[in-house]
Amino acid sequence: MKIKFRCAPDLKAVLPPPIPAGRALPDWLRGMAMTEDIGTFGEDRTVKQCPPFIDAMTAGFVIPLPCDITVGNGQFTWDWDCQDSPLAFHFASQVAGTPFDIENVSVLKFINFWAMQTEPGVSVLFTHPLNRPDLPFTTLTGLVDTDRFTDLPVHFPAQWTDPSFDGILEKGTPVAHCIPVRRETLDLEIGEMSPQEVDNAASLKAQISMTPGFYKDNFRRGDSTD
Repeated sequence: MKIKFRCAPDLKAVLPPPIPAGRALPDWLRGMAMTEDIGTFGEDRTVKQCPPFIDAMTAGFVIPLPCDITVGNGQFTWDWDCQDSPLAFHFASQVAGTPFDIENVSVLKFINFWAMQTEPGVSVLFTHPLNRPDLPFTTLTGLVDTDRFTDLPVHFPAQWTDPSFDGILEKGTPVAHCIPVRRETLDLEIGEMSPQEVDNAASLKAQISMTPGFYKDNFRRGDSTD
């Protein structure tokens, strides 16, 4: 699937580009163990061996933070050679009446400088980097028809959820996880399993339980790009 990205000419040399999500995995995932000792029960496999967990984190692409953001004493500052700010703020009234209306939690917007264009019939779901509760913010989720809205970048509203954070949010930090979605009418077929399907499910459950990596080796697609 082809996706075009364009930025202003004066930013091309300094702006980190969108990257496949598989290239933005956090250090904690890369460094964690494959198994953990659980005492008398032996060893248990960690989420590092869970293909659905990993595949969610590597799906699509991410938009990185364009520059360092220094956070301290409730203030956000930055230093970069661009006329436009990398960060904006919303009045809390924009989320009034929603579960996002939390006292003392800032509502901000990560400014994106990349306009994008997807193939006809393809939208992009923008959300918080998946399985990343370690980040001090939560990006709100939105869906944009990026095959039509192509001339301006899509920006990313978020909440700053860690008031104790004091330091630097580094350039390159993923601020939005972006997953292309083909627009199609859903046809939901609801029913119950046939006797054969019940037997198949029981057999598959037993194989997955007894054989580590069975899902990965037999059902996981191997054509993803990181």
